[in-house]
Amino acid sequence: MKQRVITAFALLALLALVVWRIYTPVFIVVIAFFSAVAANEIMKCAKISNKFIMYFGTAVAALIPFTSSDSIMRPLITAEKWGNIINVISPMAGIVFIIVIFFLAMIADYAHTKFEDVAVSIIASVIVPYGFSVFGLLRDHYSYRSQLGVYVIFYALICALGTDTGAQLGGMAFGKHKMAPNISPKKTVEGAVSGIITSFVLNVIAMLLYNRFAFIPLEKSMVTVLLVVCPFISFLSMMGDLSASVLKRNFDVKDFGNIFPGHGGVMDRFDSSLFSVPLTYCIVTIMDAIVRMR
Repeated sequence: MKQRVITAFALLALLALVVWRIYTPVFIVVIAFFSAVAANEIMKCAKISNKFIMYFGTAVAALIPFTSSDSIMRPLITAEKWGNIINVISPMAGIVFIIVIFFLAMIADYAHTKFEDVAVSIIASVIVPYGFSVFGLLRDHYSYRSQLGVYVIFYALICALGTDTGAQLGGMAFGKHKMAPNISPKKTVEGAVSGIITSFVLNVIAMLLYNRFAFIPLEKSMVTVLLVVCPFISFLSMMGDLSASVLKRNFDVKDFGNIFPGHGGVMDRFDSSLFSVPLTYCIVTIMDAIVRMR
């Protein structure tokens, strides 16, 4: 318990640093680091022995978040210059190139590298990093240095972390009916309901605080939509947690890693966020598209 508390305070300190420097390259450097570690954790758990695939996949996972936005390197590099750099190759062409490299590595070491190794590596080093990249997309979805961009990131994180904390506490207090006994025996239906309620309440509080202190408060239509979809995003964040639990059972490991003593690895901390953050991005882009159509 002492170790978990110390790690929790260290993570809070890191979060404070990231928030303080969120509109500098420090933000994306931290995201890229987590992306690389998460990809490496998955490949290690899958017991991939091909060293080239491990190193190449980890490097790709670190680079992808830097392509999330033209403004991601401001003020160090202007949006125009960085946009010219990351748009030299289209995202689809880049993904195809990366996949080809993985298959060439399989052919070069066919005796020890299976197709399953390549499939896991593609998910770990391409799909998962694009999930982390959405942090950058959300930050820069609105105008540069917009408070709203920071707010929607916290909204998505509250949907994930608030649900996780509420579900754990609710399950300990009221849990009776197992939700997925073969995947995660400790999760209960009562805990899940408590997690969704906790997430909703915390997001209401966050909205009230934002509207109290932000320069431009949230529009009523946005408040309505975010509150309506909050329970659904919270529920799907739990599905992200369960998906990670399935992977760990398939890999026969307790945790993806141990970078956070007492808490596990990056994937153990971000599994639910990798569902809630992209879903939040989908919601805000749909809302903006509807507004433009009016």
